[in-house]
Amino acid sequence: MTFSGEKGEDLSTWTPPRRPDAAVLEGRYARLERLRPDHAPALFAANAESDAIWDWLPYGPFGDLAAYRDWMTAAALGADPRFYAIRDRQADAWGGVASYLRIAPEAGTIEVGHINFAPRLQKTRAATEAMLLMMRWAFEAGYRRYEWKCNARNLGSRRAAQRLGFSFEGVFRQAAVVKGRNRDTAWFACIDKEWPALRAAFDAWLDPANFDAQGRQRQSLSALTAPIRVASDPALG
Repeated sequence: MTFSGEKGEDLSTWTPPRRPDAAVLEGRYARLERLRPDHAPALFAANAESDAIWDWLPYGPFGDLAAYRDWMTAAALGADPRFYAIRDRQADAWGGVASYLRIAPEAGTIEVGHINFAPRLQKTRAATEAMLLMMRWAFEAGYRRYEWKCNARNLGSRRAAQRLGFSFEGVFRQAAVVKGRNRDTAWFACIDKEWPALRAAFDAWLDPANFDAQGRQRQSLSALTAPIRVASDPALG
């Protein structure tokens, strides 16, 4: 197969971005701090609200705080993945974690993953803003591509990716074995050229004016990001 035309976008003057180095990412509703062992007690208590939050992760649930802290020390305090603890500022409580991973400055690519939200954080404005803050740092640092990957059977994660403006890119069959089961991996990504429009969509959704007196959204984030996505996930109808 041959291709005509230009060889590709000229990146000869492009400079690879730095690796994630922010100690804190803070917004109106969420505060993210570089994960530390002293976050473990509050996060373990939040996680104990439901073992189901571990269903699609390759680790957990943890039987006690010591086991959770041991996992955190061994797996979650390094440079890649680089984990953050997430605090809901309105509830004044820690409720989850997320990380950057597969960080490749030389290619300008970075992934968000290991997302684990306790029930108290799920479906909150803080949860959405946490994802915005991580995406914003990546693109403002100069990354070209921001990825989201999940078990293809995890339709909740696939819906979340699409809602947040990630475009569906396909399914890698038999990509891994996780907890003794096959995992096909669904791939999503957004790129730097889409970031200005995505930022505007997030800002519009998070604007307090987008919520009525009962906290119900007037306009959905999915509707705001739909025109930006270049491909929709066929599994979501």
